[in-house]
Amino acid sequence: MPDNRIGLEIDGQVAVVTLDRAEKRNALNAAMIDGLAAACRTIEQNATVRVVILTGAGNRAFSAGGDIQAWSGKAPNDFGRFWLREGHDAFAAVARLRQPVIAVLNGDVFGGGLELAACADLRIAEQHVRIALPETGLGIIPGWSGTQRASRRFGAQLVRRMALFGEVFDADAALRLGIVDHIVEGGAGIVAARQIAAQVCGRAPLATELTKMLVNAAEGEETERVLEAIAGIAAARSEDLQEGLAAFRDKRPARF
Repeated sequence: MPDNRIGLEIDGQVAVVTLDRAEKRNALNAAMIDGLAAACRTIEQNATVRVVILTGAGNRAFSAGGDIQAWSGKAPNDFGRFWLREGHDAFAAVARLRQPVIAVLNGDVFGGGLELAACADLRIAEQHVRIALPETGLGIIPGWSGTQRASRRFGAQLVRRMALFGEVFDADAALRLGIVDHIVEGGAGIVAARQIAAQVCGRAPLATELTKMLVNAAEGEETERVLEAIAGIAAARSEDLQEGLAAFRDKRPARF
């Protein structure tokens, strides 16, 4: 994988993806967006990976969002066509991973960082985190599905409170409001995530994958792909397919 400041470590059944730009509070630039999408492709193609942990380097920030220097100089058309669209594609790749994704929020979760955290299936917050959508204070919108996926997963009113009124939530408030699922002490997030990952690995892999797909579809995340994927799995396991392939190889009419 190219030097894009996205770390990927695969340890048996667990993949750990790290936003590795601690000196910039793990703010996302174009190379990191590309690297995130590439990491998702690698994970999808690895048959042994059962769970994904997503975190940021250091302890100051999970991610401070999109790097202002990376996008502020772009022409409006390029901003929409490339920065926002490619970010959407990369974040969708995280949300649609077949494996459950656990986000370890080990520091501030601002803007695009929260939009990325919303792609996870479970969020563990370390006690010192702050969570916010500050974009409108800069004259821009939460453009990586902060008004869409985040509204579906956290509730539209919470998004309004952060994005329109500038509220910043600490870990306790985020837990109470359902933005995060667990709180741990500072530095304990990865250990907690690995414990939960071990529990997931003890569950049936196909049933887990299919259930995640169905829940995503219920949220409107990927209804068409889910329907066709599940139907395709059923067809691929059928005797009809085996007979069809045998007939093709033998150059004879199929006997269904």
